[in-house]
Amino acid sequence: MAIGEIKDVERGEIVSKVEEDLGKLLLKKVASRDDQDEESETSESYLMVLFSTFVAVCGSFEFGSCVGYSAPTQSSIRQDLHLSIAEFSMFGSILTIGAMLGAVMSGKISDFSGRKGAMRTSACFCITGWLAVYFSKGALLLDVGRFFTGYGIGVFSYVVPVYIAEISPKNLRGGLTTLNQLMIVTGSSISFMIGSLVSWQTLALTGLAPCIVLLFGLSFIPESPRWLAKAGREKEFRVALQKLRGKEADITKEAEEIQVSIQALEILPKARILDLVSKKYSRSVIIGVSLMVFQQFVGCNGIGFYASETFVKAGFSGKLGTIAIACVQVPLTVLGTILIDKCGRRPLIMISAGGIFFGCIITGTSFLLKGQDLLLEWVPILAVGGVLIYVAAFSIGMGPVPWVIMSEIFPINVKGIAGSLVVLVNWSGAWAVSYTFNFLMSWSSPGTFYMYSVFAAMTIIFVAKMVPETKGKTLEEIQASIKRET
Repeated sequence: MAIGEIKDVERGEIVSKVEEDLGKLLLKKVASRDDQDEESETSESYLMVLFSTFVAVCGSFEFGSCVGYSAPTQSSIRQDLHLSIAEFSMFGSILTIGAMLGAVMSGKISDFSGRKGAMRTSACFCITGWLAVYFSKGALLLDVGRFFTGYGIGVFSYVVPVYIAEISPKNLRGGLTTLNQLMIVTGSSISFMIGSLVSWQTLALTGLAPCIVLLFGLSFIPESPRWLAKAGREKEFRVALQKLRGKEADITKEAEEIQVSIQALEILPKARILDLVSKKYSRSVIIGVSLMVFQQFVGCNGIGFYASETFVKAGFSGKLGTIAIACVQVPLTVLGTILIDKCGRRPLIMISAGGIFFGCIITGTSFLLKGQDLLLEWVPILAVGGVLIYVAAFSIGMGPVPWVIMSEIFPINVKGIAGSLVVLVNWSGAWAVSYTFNFLMSWSSPGTFYMYSVFAAMTIIFVAKMVPETKGKTLEEIQASIKRET
């Protein structure tokens, strides 16, 4: 929606007044909302929300397929294409470089063409990338294909959780948004298992399937009502919201809340990157950026990208190790999906970070014992046990929760640019970790895991001090509470 410029003095007075009125209106609406309205909602009214979520998380499955591709294929690709460890590290990490570019553009793409348009764009890039990998005869085309899939999942990593958060009723939002991470780990786990059985070229072709399902499914689901309202498409906004809530549902209250929040934002000038450092948005930006930094610097992509070689270095079977990771990831992410709207975001992420801390300490200690030639028969057991504890803990909280919070804490007028910044930070960290992991392990395997454990401990402290609980609140209520705490 085009937003006109207004004078600073007028803007300050009007924005202040609108924000005050918005806060009062939201509090009034929350106070007047009775339990009878909640009980009147039926499972039938959620069918389109669930179907739309299923279609969107095909992009998350694609994300996982791309991330999981390098772990089971490392030895075969290096052997077939005669790649050095540095060349394969570039292949593994160039995915994150493409994702950085996708992250930078994700907010603009999704704001301009809508959430569905952004998902279509992502799917096309991923299809092109997988075909390039399949036909590769050398490092160049292999890297180009990996870069293209990276660009696609960089956009997916922003637009999928945002779309789900914007279409979901508040009582389902946490669980449905967490399905994003569930499908990421499912895609990654399936890549691990299939990659242990088929060639790397065949595994590349399997990456096409979720993109095709996504492109087909997008024809049958509605656009985000909040995006339609922001774009000034009033009739389509109400049609989409009605479709998502069920044809018999009364959408009057929810539509009013969304429109009031949009109207409050209409008088603001177009968001710029410098606006993110203003006091109004600083708390949300600090929370979003910091959570993504911690998520990456506990080492998730280093361990995930090169899991097979890590197990081999500890004296354990690489194939069995990656299959074990696949078996742990999915059920623990399912458990996290169930718990996120029961336990809340804060407790879940702190428990998860604690588990990551202990997993890193155990794994680092196993490599320390190996380096000192002590208790060698325990080294593989400790290494595998430590990595599996790490993966289980990451899957239940540190994996999904930052994405859920990111989709909730930014007001819609800065969601595009702020979301792009946060996802860019995430992928920058992913590149740093995935590219340096092999070199760090060559320098000091124990030191690598002990370093990751320090970031896990810092996560606990940060969440306890800075991160608000968003469970059970509408997106508009979350904004009102963040403004009060700023």
